[in-house]
Amino acid sequence: MEPSSVRERTKSPGKLGSIDNPEVIADVPGHIIPILEREFDDFDTESSRFLAGDYPEAEFIGFRLRQGVYGQRQPNVQMCRVKLPWGGVTPEQMEAFADVVERYAPLRKAHVTTRQNVQIHHVPLDQMALLIRDISAVGLSTREGCGNTVRNVTADPWAGICEDEVFDTTPWAGAYVRYFVRHPTTQLMPRKVKTAFDGTAEDRAITGIHDIAFLARVRDGVKGFEVRVGGGTSIMARVAPTLYDFVRAEDGEFLKVAEAVFRIFDRQEWLRKNRARARLKVFVDKFGIEELRNQVEEELKGDWVHERDFDPMQRLFVYDEEANAPSLQPSYGTPNGDLSEFEHYVSTNVRAQIQEGFSTVEIKIERGDLTPEQFRGLAAIMRDYSGGFARTTVQQNLVLRWVRDEALYDVWTRLQALDLGEAGVDEITDVVSCPGTDSCKLGITSSMGLNQAVKERVTAMELTDPLTRRIHIKMSGCPNGCSQHHIANIGLYGASIKVGDKTIPASIPHIGGRYEGGEVIFGARLRLRLPSKRVPEAVERWVRLYESDRNDGEEFNAFAERVGTSAFEDAVRDLAMPAEFNLENMNLFIDWNKNIPFVVERGEGECAV
Repeated sequence: MEPSSVRERTKSPGKLGSIDNPEVIADVPGHIIPILEREFDDFDTESSRFLAGDYPEAEFIGFRLRQGVYGQRQPNVQMCRVKLPWGGVTPEQMEAFADVVERYAPLRKAHVTTRQNVQIHHVPLDQMALLIRDISAVGLSTREGCGNTVRNVTADPWAGICEDEVFDTTPWAGAYVRYFVRHPTTQLMPRKVKTAFDGTAEDRAITGIHDIAFLARVRDGVKGFEVRVGGGTSIMARVAPTLYDFVRAEDGEFLKVAEAVFRIFDRQEWLRKNRARARLKVFVDKFGIEELRNQVEEELKGDWVHERDFDPMQRLFVYDEEANAPSLQPSYGTPNGDLSEFEHYVSTNVRAQIQEGFSTVEIKIERGDLTPEQFRGLAAIMRDYSGGFARTTVQQNLVLRWVRDEALYDVWTRLQALDLGEAGVDEITDVVSCPGTDSCKLGITSSMGLNQAVKERVTAMELTDPLTRRIHIKMSGCPNGCSQHHIANIGLYGASIKVGDKTIPASIPHIGGRYEGGEVIFGARLRLRLPSKRVPEAVERWVRLYESDRNDGEEFNAFAERVGTSAFEDAVRDLAMPAEFNLENMNLFIDWNKNIPFVVERGEGECAV
């Protein structure tokens, strides 16, 4: 049972914070972060100063990162990262994405990330303030989408509608977002902080790889969270250990503990000397979780505790989706003829909600990219068939909630018309990748191009075995792991192979990662580098090896553990052989989706600025 103050607020949602009073809370889907008009004016002013040469670049970078604007490898253009707390997005916001992509993005697409954000690339700096202002009209914010801040807060897209939930963490995630956005302690920490909330044993938010995470717990009838601190992937992969088994939710203890952690983190000047390794996991790895707990206990004795308002109840995000669910219509479409394709879609993309008569539909978004036409088409589907409030996922997909069971065929046919009706979410053909060299300064290889090539190969294999189809493939354009390749069954990251004075784009494989069932396991790195153009062949060989040599009912990771990494290395060793640069092998020296010889062009990234 929710507290009475929460129940009262569901009856009368607040309004979006005004310029004069930004702290007014809005219980409207998608309107989580208060919008400040003066920040747009500041961005106009400061970007104009920079373009005129009156603002040092080093200082300007820090300023624009806090506004969610990130530099690209291409000169004179920027990436805009729009924060979607727990992936929540409305039809109006989908239409706003369509409008600004058409207006400002030359490639006419936006990208759903593994952090449940939406990124818009190749925007000229002198147009960025216009873009940010345009999306603010529908409650979208880029504030602290980049920089050494509390980044977008991710959570289970099925929160509030799944059967195995302790409680819905959405309201509390909302309070956390609202508490820490623009918070003075979290504007220039040693590095960024990634946060996740989850209410189930399945842990679909993958809390283990986060700097700080909150897992729903109930003790003696009181809601609270297990707090985990110090997880992460990249060049020092760690699974977050538990800082506290239980901290209370309703009195704001979870906010108090989080701020104590951030205050301690913010004071670690030794971490600032090497920003590339300045994550919370480095502190925990060096001193241990017990030492962090001791320091948190001491920190909580400080005077600052009495200066803060930790009460989460007026910051909660409370919205009655069920009250806004679509009503039953007189008639719905039905399949004509062969049902097999639609039934396959339902079996892989549709989940029954705990609320009788409703289901979710997970939409497979290839490489995370959506066009303006798709954004608008999805907005219309959301209005017609869902509760009008969808959520992106950490697998770069989109979940429609509160879809009536009777409407599933209509939704599927509408999605097919948008080229978004493909079955097989979270299966082997649902390949995940970061943008790589398409835009990222740190990118080494074209992970998006490799994604397309691998997906085409595994699709052509026409795999039908259920165990094989459950294999997950993820790839990153560099070791940093924005695609979360460390936890895939088959993970790859961008590298290179030197051949004389020439260079071959390559990938380094990991085998046996896991992120499902509440367990995080990092895959074992194979001791070889594969030319990127040979990776699809390598993936097929590994899949065929698994199918031919596994025991009855043996899942991929169990097989990988039994046969060891050497079996996977031996299966592709000939593919890892370097090639001589000549006309016959020229293709190996050109990356996917490129038309010139490969050269490693890795700039200085801004994640650690």
